[in-house]
Amino acid sequence: MLLVNAKIVDVLNGEISKFDAIRTNDQGEIVDVGASTTFNRNLAKNQEPTIDLDGRYLFPGLISCHTHLSVVFPFSLTDPNEDPAITAFRAAERAHDALHAGITTIRCVHEQNQVDLALRRAAVAGWFNGPRIFGAGRALSTPEGHGKGSACSYAKDFDGFYQAAINELEAGADHLKIFITGGLARAGESPEDPEMTDDEIAGAVKAAQEHDTYVVAHAGESTAIQQALRLGVRSFEHGYVMDQQTVDAMAAKDVFYSPTLCVTRSESWMREKGFEESSIQNCLAVSDRHLASVKLAIKAGIKMTNGTDYPPGDLVDGVPAALHELFLMHEAGLSTVKALQSITSTAASLIRQENKLGQIKTGFYGDVIALRNNPLDDPQNLRNIDLVMQNGQIVESRL
Repeated sequence: MLLVNAKIVDVLNGEISKFDAIRTNDQGEIVDVGASTTFNRNLAKNQEPTIDLDGRYLFPGLISCHTHLSVVFPFSLTDPNEDPAITAFRAAERAHDALHAGITTIRCVHEQNQVDLALRRAAVAGWFNGPRIFGAGRALSTPEGHGKGSACSYAKDFDGFYQAAINELEAGADHLKIFITGGLARAGESPEDPEMTDDEIAGAVKAAQEHDTYVVAHAGESTAIQQALRLGVRSFEHGYVMDQQTVDAMAAKDVFYSPTLCVTRSESWMREKGFEESSIQNCLAVSDRHLASVKLAIKAGIKMTNGTDYPPGDLVDGVPAALHELFLMHEAGLSTVKALQSITSTAASLIRQENKLGQIKTGFYGDVIALRNNPLDDPQNLRNIDLVMQNGQIVESRL
């Protein structure tokens, strides 16, 4: 497959490439990045399928790093004993929506019935088309912690968390998810309440290290984040209430941070989805502190990744949640280039796919989107996507 007459966005350098065409092979990889004139001269000989992008901007497929495909709204309707087939149907629909919105890769950080791992197996077998999935299986929670009632894997003490982690890894998890503080989901819950001991965090980290992977933490506040940093956690989500000392420590440790600003800035969407009033009010109450914490993190230079805490293809105020999050991060002060990297190259580094995803380069997967206006001028230009390709195959075309 040839894509010609494109303006290829170099997300690492924040510029348009001198090349304007790519070729993908039958295995879905980009095998050549070059000039349309050269490709066109060889076209008659090769008779390859060709898409003329007519000057559109070619951008890497989007990567969402905090995804829940199986989540139920309101949260109180979650059935921990739900038939896995029902979970799979719901998750597959959300995955389909995400892919068609240009989100070609997702990192799941808790799915009921390990449905992320099941969907990945179905994709390999050819029964399912969706984003490329990097999954955690079930998140690990203390019995009365933030994961209560969400069909997580529940554990106590070092041995309990170590074994629970091993179980998810042996099921095929790419990384592990833990809850080190409370959250905003339930009445009376607070993101400033610590939920795990040193031993419990250490048990999960040890299992991850033994399997050459990492732990991602739902983390609401500074003390617990510094605890988890000390114990080897690599990736943090939310950070609703963080101080300068904590963001500086995160930057020094070179960890990743998904701020999920949309959690506290999507009231209309929450009401549309039937969230309980207590959840909505919890989010609104922490909204200003959340934004202030994210601004501190941006100034500290922490590696920022795009995550939604919602199905990333769900429409929030008319745009997919992943783009809603991107725009919020940009409005909070993240530079245009860093904002675009948060959903491409930095996200790829987090999931350890920096040599295959997040850029348009030879040897990378053929995951690209095309749009009429330049996202380097304004990330809002990602609102209007004309083409989605994954593995060199057309998913969506409005050309």
